[in-house]
Amino acid sequence: MPKVTKKTLNLRGNVLDLTTPVVMGILNSTTDSFFAGSRLPSVDQAVDRASTMQSEGAVLIDIGGYSTRPGAADISPQEEADRVLPAIEAITKALPAVWISVDTFRASVARQAVEAGAALVNDVSGGTLDARMFETVAQLRVPYVLMHMRGTPQTMAGLSHYRDLVPDVLLELQHQLSQLRALGHADVLIDPGFGFAKTPQQNFQLLHQLDAFQTFEAPLLVGLSRKSTIWRTLNVQPEEALNGTTVLNTLALTKGADILRVHDVREAVEAIKLVTSCRQVA
Repeated sequence: MPKVTKKTLNLRGNVLDLTTPVVMGILNSTTDSFFAGSRLPSVDQAVDRASTMQSEGAVLIDIGGYSTRPGAADISPQEEADRVLPAIEAITKALPAVWISVDTFRASVARQAVEAGAALVNDVSGGTLDARMFETVAQLRVPYVLMHMRGTPQTMAGLSHYRDLVPDVLLELQHQLSQLRALGHADVLIDPGFGFAKTPQQNFQLLHQLDAFQTFEAPLLVGLSRKSTIWRTLNVQPEEALNGTTVLNTLALTKGADILRVHDVREAVEAIKLVTSCRQVA
């Protein structure tokens, strides 16, 4: 029997169909994220940006208050919560039709965010940085993005040695996924973790073999937007990396991506529409 990948998410009792891929817009309540265009420290700015993303076709808005760029400063859980909770509450009130994801690796922030209106937890550490995270999301019964990373945002750049990249990443994700499923948590998305404890060459290898992640039979989230793999390869700045982002997002869609996490929603929606149209005539 062929494996069948789960193509739905339960968001607060509502079913999100992923038969056609969807877009998750990035909204950072920070002052130091690597792409200046995503920094929206004020609540009013966050609501305006979320409204624009929704109008351009975003189904999910991912709100983060902790910058995970290499070398970013560590902040306390309280400061992180103080950054994201007002934005989550305001966007939930202003835009009830859009689903909010909280980008955090801390269980306490995840719990507060869900109580404030978030419907999904996006954890860049895959549960490795907070031993309480898996139990928390299982209790909250919200979808959880299990991403692959080694170390912390401050140390991950030095942890990119793999015996065999894709099998190693699959094995490390499987270890975490088994723990989650042992708690009865079934609504899990997989994120290979582009740029986290991986060199640019490794990121390209990961993308080339992205279909290997179908083995988890779970929706696949891909976050390549404006990352250094693109702008360093093209010898441009992050502000000039939109075209490269669209190219790699298109490749990801052909290899099974179900959610594109992006800074630029309209362009990602267009990529999905074109790839989907090609598939319909194949």
